[in-house]
Amino acid sequence: MKHAPRQQTGASQEWTGRATNRMQWVLAAAGAACLALGIDLAVDGPGTSGLAPLVMSVVGCLAVGLLVLFGTIAFTHVHVRIDYDAVHVRCGHIGVPRRRIPLEEVSGAQVDTLISPRSWGGWGYRWRPEMGTAVIVRRGPGLVIDLGGGRHFTVTVDDPEGAVQAIRDCLLLRGTRPAAGTGSA
Repeated sequence: MKHAPRQQTGASQEWTGRATNRMQWVLAAAGAACLALGIDLAVDGPGTSGLAPLVMSVVGCLAVGLLVLFGTIAFTHVHVRIDYDAVHVRCGHIGVPRRRIPLEEVSGAQVDTLISPRSWGGWGYRWRPEMGTAVIVRRGPGLVIDLGGGRHFTVTVDDPEGAVQAIRDCLLLRGTRPAAGTGSA
C-alpha cells in the first residue's frame, strides 16, 4: 500500500530535544543503597530474635530501594520529538512514562522561561488542576503545549523556542492556524 506524499515546504520535518537532571543519580544511589541493605539483611539477618522483624526489615528496605531507584532513574532525562503527526514525550532510559499528543489536539505552544519543580510539587510526571499536566526533570525553561479548553501540557526541555517553532510549522503544514498569543511567556 502506498501512502500519499506529505506536503513539502521549507519547514523541518522533525524536531528533537531533551533535558537532563544529573542530581537524580544521587537519589538513585540512595535507592540502590536501600536495596543493598535489604539484600544484606535477607542474607545475614539483623541479629535480632524473631522472624517478623527480619521480614519487615527486608521487605521495607527492598520496597523503598526499588521505588526510589526506579522512580528516580525514570526521570533522569526527558526526550521530546515533534513530527508532522504528534508530540512524543519519553522519560528515562526505558522511555516510560511516555505520552503521545496528536497534533489534532494541539491548538498552540509557548515558551515558559522558568519552570520550577517547586511550583509543580517536585520532579517527575505531575498534575495540578489549575496548571495541567507536566513532566519536570529540572528547573529552567520549557515548552507549554495548549491542548484547548484551558488544558496544558508542560515539559522541561532544552531549546523550547525550537520546539514552539516546530509545533507552529507542523500546524501550518496541517492547515491549522496556531492559536493567538502563543508567543514566549
